Amino acid sequence: MSCASCASSSQSILESQPGVVNAAVNYANATAQMEYIPTITNPQRLKEALQSVGYDLMIDESEEAKDTLEDLHRQKYEQLRRRTIGSIALSVPLVLIGMFFMNIPYANYIMWALATPVVLIFGQQFFIGAWKQLKHRSSNMDTLVALSTGVAYLFSVFNTLFPNYWHSKGLHAHVYFEASAVVIAFILLGKMLEEKAKGNTSSAIKKLMGLQPKTVTVVHAGGHQMEMPIASVKIGNTILVKPGEKIAVDGTVATGNSYVDESMISGEPIPVEKKEGDKVFAGTINQKGSFQFTADKVGGDTVLAQIIKMVQQAQGSKAPVQKLVDKIAGIFVPVVILIAIISLVAWIVLGGENGLTQGLLAMVTVLVIACPCALGLATPTAIMAGVGKGAENGILIKDAESLEGAKKVNAIVLDKTGTITEGKPAVVDIVWKPEAAQKELSHLLYTIESQSEHPLAEAIVKYLAPAALEKSKLDNFESITGEGVAVKYHGNSYFVGSPKMMRSHNIYIHDELKQKAAQWSKQAYTVIWFASLENALAAIAITDKIKDSSVQAIQQLQSSGIEVYMLTGDNERTAKAVAAKAGIQHYKAEVLPAHKADFVKDLQQHGKVVAMVGDGINDSNALAQADISIAMGKGSDIAMDVAKMTIISSDLTKILKAIQLSKYTVAAIRQNLFWAFIYNIIGIPIAAGILYPVNGFLLNPMIAGAAMALSSVSVVTNSLRLRTKKL
Repeated sequence: MSCASCASSSQSILESQPGVVNAAVNYANATAQMEYIPTITNPQRLKEALQSVGYDLMIDESEEAKDTLEDLHRQKYEQLRRRTIGSIALSVPLVLIGMFFMNIPYANYIMWALATPVVLIFGQQFFIGAWKQLKHRSSNMDTLVALSTGVAYLFSVFNTLFPNYWHSKGLHAHVYFEASAVVIAFILLGKMLEEKAKGNTSSAIKKLMGLQPKTVTVVHAGGHQMEMPIASVKIGNTILVKPGEKIAVDGTVATGNSYVDESMISGEPIPVEKKEGDKVFAGTINQKGSFQFTADKVGGDTVLAQIIKMVQQAQGSKAPVQKLVDKIAGIFVPVVILIAIISLVAWIVLGGENGLTQGLLAMVTVLVIACPCALGLATPTAIMAGVGKGAENGILIKDAESLEGAKKVNAIVLDKTGTITEGKPAVVDIVWKPEAAQKELSHLLYTIESQSEHPLAEAIVKYLAPAALEKSKLDNFESITGEGVAVKYHGNSYFVGSPKMMRSHNIYIHDELKQKAAQWSKQAYTVIWFASLENALAAIAITDKIKDSSVQAIQQLQSSGIEVYMLTGDNERTAKAVAAKAGIQHYKAEVLPAHKADFVKDLQQHGKVVAMVGDGINDSNALAQADISIAMGKGSDIAMDVAKMTIISSDLTKILKAIQLSKYTVAAIRQNLFWAFIYNIIGIPIAAGILYPVNGFLLNPMIAGAAMALSSVSVVTNSLRLRTKKL
């Protein structure tokens, strides 16, 4: 693709194919994202449809194909560089002759000889592209360049061969060889700088891809070690990691221990201790120790591969504002050609004896100065730079829409467990009812909680495990959402759950247990009850430590004018105590998972732009309902799938950074669009000669070519400034 119009026309070709639901073509990173019905069409057919109109599509996802694509891009850039150097080398003497040595013998023929290779060899891509477009009744930037330089070149050839035609009319036969050559030289230079800059916008992807080593040391049965390419690693292989080496795939530490630098994935600078049973991730760097781990996820399933995929998809997605720009880019070239023709006709009619010459010059200048590239690059380059900057800071952004929309957030809903707190509940104490048969009941409680999947149940199992290794046999087990579990044991009913469960079954609680529970609630402990059908048998105090970063993050968000709400399934007293510790003004206790989405909807109905932050499966409904959904990276895969943003390190301070990044990116998009539009709005009328009746000013096509090249480069450079911003 040579410009934004190409992206627009190739997108419309893809959208018109049977079976394609929607398509989005991104000019900045030359990718297409498509949704299609596999029974009606396939990538090969879509490739053929694009090839029929002069484009091509690479659909091979293998590593070899990626390397081939890299080589193609490198070759394309080198070819562009050679053409640029060649065209500039020939254009410099052309300009010198045109400006200072027009009176030397055979000046026109020398200029013709110098301009021909520039226009017909170095600039042939524009003429080939324009011809392909013309065959399909379409137009793009190639059309503008080919028309403008072609007209200037042919007009100059005619004037060189037949000067007497003009002399007989009393006019001087001007040639514009230097204009046609310099325009191509400047546009090629602009394209080269643009390619270089576009490569820089995707540097985050290159950095991420560079994190994965090419080979690994696999330990076979019997301890035999062998170096293998990463593509050969299979799930279950044991891999040795030496000090300073990169971890190749995701896995679980089997033997040994060390500290691992996970900053490239989480953005956290402090190395994390890894011991037996701990998870390790591809792309992270082992520090001093050496250990062996078992491969759990390989290839495209690793966390790093998922991050790369997510960043690539986000960089290729379109922000809502881009849709308007695409429409403008789609009609831009035909409108410019129309303005150029009107300029020519106006000059012929109103321009007097030099009307035709001036008209041709004005037409060429209009065609040269109009730049759909700056328009097409304005949004995608800013999005690419913004998404890349986010990835470097441990903030994964799934699409351009959420990056653009995050700046509008004025209310944030936080799930308590795992979001505000560490998500690792631990039992503080268990108090039994006087005269309770503690040993037997401990075994029963251990058995019940072993079968429950709730994180609080896990904490109780861990606490009781040393004393209660025997499991009793249950007659019946039933999980009651939002309350707890009910079981039958030897024909008797038992319950483990929240105070709400005790109330709903009218269970009597001994005064001593009541007092203890009230005391724990004041300390922000969660109280879980173990009861028979009639009496509470034990009260269990569980705490989930508030993360150090949560208090700071909540304070930052509230001082930025964003309202923070906490939702929890805990009772009112515990919720109030946690909210006070975390510094949260608004909270809601005893919220069932199904009601979280209703709470978000309610805030939206009151005019709030809501961001929901969660980490569990039970948050997925609310995440889907929110305007901006943010998952904590150490939470469930479902939450991460639903959410539009993921904070890899689970650090809440990153939310404000994501909002800040959104503000910077949207500001860059607006600046880019302003300059792209203002450039064309001012440049095209001046090129047409609107200032000539006022002050006699006519824009030289060479200056127009330089301005056009500069407009694209300035837009990309402005986007690249995002990479230097401090979040």
